[in-house]
Amino acid sequence: MGNLLTNISIGRVAVSFTHTIKAMEPFFTVLFSALLLAERPTVWVVSSLVPIVGGVALASFTEASFNWIGFGSAMASNLTNQSRNVLSKKLMVKKEESLDNINLFSVITIISFILLVPSAILLEGVKFTPAYLHSAASQGLNIRELCVRSLLAGFCFHTYQQRVVVIVSSVIFFQIPVSPINSLGTGLALAGVFLYSRAKRIKPKPN
Repeated sequence: MGNLLTNISIGRVAVSFTHTIKAMEPFFTVLFSALLLAERPTVWVVSSLVPIVGGVALASFTEASFNWIGFGSAMASNLTNQSRNVLSKKLMVKKEESLDNINLFSVITIISFILLVPSAILLEGVKFTPAYLHSAASQGLNIRELCVRSLLAGFCFHTYQQRVVVIVSSVIFFQIPVSPINSLGTGLALAGVFLYSRAKRIKPKPN
């Protein structure tokens, strides 16, 4: 679901803007960890969220391709992905015997397949033709953007590094107009993600 929402967002706004919004993932991770796992974030973690939220807000206000559907889809992708991650963590830290990473992923994949197949057949069954696929590809997700993301995935292993490369490459490759203020907002958000990754490594002092 998260990947689907991300692709919807890319179909509506610039790929660089989608990934700027996706920089909000740490915010939702901290939020759901506090609500579902009762984990209290450290001062350093909370501080790192400030430039993330501020940067995304600044980039959104100055984005030339801003679209509410694209913005909402990217935010919903953050919501679904991070809630899944936190819930998975909650299931795996129980004292009783639980599933390991591979089995948990397998179960989630099977359940997702079972839930999506009926709706896919209902909505796309009679239209599932080569011509329809070509139309969907050209109208929905830009093929060039998909190719760029696929190529970059092999070179980028860290989420922060991947996001930086995707944003910079998409701006250059697709010649997306970016204002100085918009660049500042994107830079702030990415800097916040980097600070968050560093802050998570700082172990809280025992009481």
